[in-house]
Amino acid sequence: MDPRLYSWFSSMFTAFCFMLKLGCKCEICHAYLTSSWTKEFDNLCDWFTHLLEKSATGTIHIHVLGNTITVNPENVEHILKTRFENYPKGKPFAAILGDLLGKGIFNVDGDSWKFQRKMASLELGSISIRRHGFDIVSSEIQSRLLPLLSSVSGKQQVLDLQDVFRRFSFDNICKFSFGLDPGCLELSLPVSEFAEAFDLASRLSAQRGRASSPLIWKLKRLLNLGTEKQLKQAIKLVDELAQKMINQRREKGFSDRNDLLSRFMGTINDDKYLRDIVVSFLLAGRDTVASGLTSFFWLLSQHPEVESAIREELERVVRSSDGLQQIASYDQMRDMHYLHAALCESLRLFPPIQFDSKFALEDDILPDCTFVRKGTRVTYHPYAMGRMERVWGPNCLEYKPGRWLKDGRYVPENPFKYPVFQAGQRVCLGKEMALVEMKCVVLAIISRFNIRVSNPKQTPRFAPGLTANVRGGLPVLVQEKAIVS
Repeated sequence: MDPRLYSWFSSMFTAFCFMLKLGCKCEICHAYLTSSWTKEFDNLCDWFTHLLEKSATGTIHIHVLGNTITVNPENVEHILKTRFENYPKGKPFAAILGDLLGKGIFNVDGDSWKFQRKMASLELGSISIRRHGFDIVSSEIQSRLLPLLSSVSGKQQVLDLQDVFRRFSFDNICKFSFGLDPGCLELSLPVSEFAEAFDLASRLSAQRGRASSPLIWKLKRLLNLGTEKQLKQAIKLVDELAQKMINQRREKGFSDRNDLLSRFMGTINDDKYLRDIVVSFLLAGRDTVASGLTSFFWLLSQHPEVESAIREELERVVRSSDGLQQIASYDQMRDMHYLHAALCESLRLFPPIQFDSKFALEDDILPDCTFVRKGTRVTYHPYAMGRMERVWGPNCLEYKPGRWLKDGRYVPENPFKYPVFQAGQRVCLGKEMALVEMKCVVLAIISRFNIRVSNPKQTPRFAPGLTANVRGGLPVLVQEKAIVS
């Protein structure tokens, strides 16, 4: 199809869907459809935060999206625990991510979800797999991350730290999931065909969820046009590479391997099912860790007192006889309560997954008396929750690791007040491994380098996607610390 004709067709179809929904006259729906909210807010999540803050109940309904959004912890507990069976991911969500995630754990409900959840729980909960993950992260830090940072140290060479963290986490999760090393963090910072295809597929899948009507992307997919054509091509490449990994593992044997693919292959013979499961883990383990680390170092640039406090804790807990600070052991990191609090506080303000949606199977009434009609999309919003005075108090917008400490020890919060890792039956199984990976990176970097963000006062602007990635990355200058003997 001629590009000009396609552009005209697309704009006319969007306008048609827009006119269909003009029956709703509320200001919120009008602002969403016309994007007029962008006049006051850089990020959609900040606009939603503003609307939720003004709501007496902490719950709003976006009619044009059929979406009820809440920041009320009691509502969150109701959705994720009390009435869990009434709020599955739902068919609309499964359709949006189905081409990318297939029947992976993050895109299914019922028996399929329970089966994968049970298997993942057994694998990720084992000491051997956690040790394997820790060893992978430690090796990537020593062999690639630290040499890369040293190579640009003191050269006034701007480095995109977000890109570094995305490469770092992609290497790690590919090794952990597939037993594959894509080498994204080598000194030359090579282009990975797999990583690029995976990124594009994730971004374009997320675009489906933002469409004012699912008819838009479904028609594009039917006609193989525009972003849906790009998505199809990207997923085809992901599928080919995933199948290649599965074939190689079958040829070489998998009984003595520790990666997730090998472990799942001992139980599952369906290659498509294996692909869906492992791609889901790639999505979860790559972007979330990179997002969390990016936000953390942006916050550190504005709070040098927090960086100093972490270094002091590191010196107390981990210090070798030759005076050089090493990567902390798994057990030593458990004693670093301030570091844990600093990461949790960063994730409170900048959760990698800014919101999560379910779909009501039956009519329901939330604890705040909001009526939910059958089929309604129901969303809890961790990003907005972290900015609610009614949830976190008058200093909710401030970065204060101390709010997590009592007598110097970390004290966890109610998970329904802090659903950064979900809560209830769908609580994130990789939570501990993700936090350990982040701790390893933080300690390795701040013990050896001074990282200075080029423009620390620039508020993060997020690019559209399944996770919170900063538009334009995080440009930094790196300076290696002098070693004091």
